[in-house]
Amino acid sequence: MMRASMPGCIISSMQLTTGTVVGGKVVVEGEPLPEGTVVTILAREADETFEVPPELEAELQESIAQAERGETISAKELLERLRRIA
Repeated sequence: MMRASMPGCIISSMQLTTGTVVGGKVVVEGEPLPEGTVVTILAREADETFEVPPELEAELQESIAQAERGETISAKELLERLRRIA
């Protein structure tokens, strides 16, 4: 799971995984995702990189650490929180 901050809200319903396209389908590395999981795919070129400002990099690193510690919420709770701020 991944945690990202928004003004007045914490979102932590994303799981970050990687995979490879084989026969036109994405084969996920590691543990399989639950059946019916909706995914968004961001494809990059093999030599493509990206840069983020240091403050965002620090936030991303902290988000990963929080997820590794199990500090996440369910998708249901996320949607409830988003409805309250929308």
